Amino acid sequence: MRRHGVFFLRLAPVGWTTLLGALCCSIVKGLCLWAFGSSRGEKLSDTNASYLRAARAGNLEKALDYLKTGVDINICNQNGLNALHLASKEGHVEVVSELIKRGANVDAATKKGNTALHIASLAGQTEVVKVLVTNKANVNAQSQNGFTPLYMAAQENHLEVVKFLLDNGASQSLATEDGFTPLAVALQQGHDQVVSLLLENDTKGKVRLPALHIAARKDDTKAAALLLQNDHNADVESKSGFTPLHIAAHYGNINVATLLLNRSAAVDFTARNDITPLHVASKRGNANMVKLLLDRGAKIDAKTRDGLTPLHCGARSGHEQVVKMLLDRGAPILSKTKNGLSPLHMATQGDHLNCVQLLIQHNVPVDDVTNDYLTALHVAAHCGHFKVAKVLLDEKANPNAKALNGFTPLHIACKKNRIKVMELLLKHGASIQAVTESGLTPIHVAAFMGHVNIVSQLMHHGASPNTTNVVSNDFLLSSMETHF
Repeated sequence: MRRHGVFFLRLAPVGWTTLLGALCCSIVKGLCLWAFGSSRGEKLSDTNASYLRAARAGNLEKALDYLKTGVDINICNQNGLNALHLASKEGHVEVVSELIKRGANVDAATKKGNTALHIASLAGQTEVVKVLVTNKANVNAQSQNGFTPLYMAAQENHLEVVKFLLDNGASQSLATEDGFTPLAVALQQGHDQVVSLLLENDTKGKVRLPALHIAARKDDTKAAALLLQNDHNADVESKSGFTPLHIAAHYGNINVATLLLNRSAAVDFTARNDITPLHVASKRGNANMVKLLLDRGAKIDAKTRDGLTPLHCGARSGHEQVVKMLLDRGAPILSKTKNGLSPLHMATQGDHLNCVQLLIQHNVPVDDVTNDYLTALHVAAHCGHFKVAKVLLDEKANPNAKALNGFTPLHIACKKNRIKVMELLLKHGASIQAVTESGLTPIHVAAFMGHVNIVSQLMHHGASPNTTNVVSNDFLLSSMETHF
């Protein structure tokens, strides 16, 4: 039977005393193992466990008594914490000093790679930190995730520990696996005094790499000004090539962006894939940022590696205010990507009706084509964007425009089962007899795809199920037999 998740066996009465005694003994030993463990994954003896408890409690006399019985000074629990780690965390200076004097490994690491100096720094135990460093603890030891004692002290705002570590050779340039330095984490946490101290001790400027980006993300002009005070490079790059101005543009942080530009940040700095801050601001819809960048001379026709202009970015994301501003400032409305996509294609694809209308108001040619001769109407038909398709047709978009393979918007609507767009196209004169390069009419395409409703509507509008072109009539009949 089972009670509260524990299995009990029905034993004869004589067996209960023995079973309970063994069970109680097992529970007690299990609790000790859970609390203290051992360095080899084996259960600690009562003596070893008591020794670790004494060190953690700061009871030097007891800890020494256990050592006299032969306890290994470096014995540790299941997490790899030894007596020196435990005493360091709690700030027991005398215990720490005596353990080191008696041979404790000052750089012994836990399972996560933390040394006693990591632990003391994280806990803000300044006096313990001093003892450990004086006894040659590695000030630049890195844990599994790359954390250093300095990083931990900076993260927790332990100013005195940070100062002592810096004075004793701690490196600011050592970063975590995520690329964060002590300065970056102090800045992120808002520890102003630690930030100032780290900046004062930064002689090479390397630590500014992530920190200025963080200030840009937070719109923290105070921190950004501090970072830029003795370093004139406002265009320091992240690993992906983005500058702080790119970051400010992404988040719409005008204050930091203005500061960066005033400190000579390059307004058209091209990051990975030739992306400029204006591309970023346009994509994000940060209209005030777009205005600021344009006012500061950003190239309105800058192209990414794929040929995207800021107008493409704004149109694709449907940011009406940004699109209007760019158009009013003379953005190239006919600019094409490498695939021949115009801003109109982009706005259509996203079903951004207002942006489509804005582009039309600025006299965009509605039948402009891509490299494959796709018009915006082809795109609307493919996506099933009825309202955009109607606006395009009302502006005299050609319902029979043929793409490179001969597909018309009607072919595409039939293929994608866009019945509302199909009916709209038919009302505006789309030909039900239009033929692709393979000889397919719209009803061939619909039948092949198995779209019964589309075939029915096409027949209602006069399409013949017996239509033959390059492909034989058997093709249509076999498709209909399969799907109907």
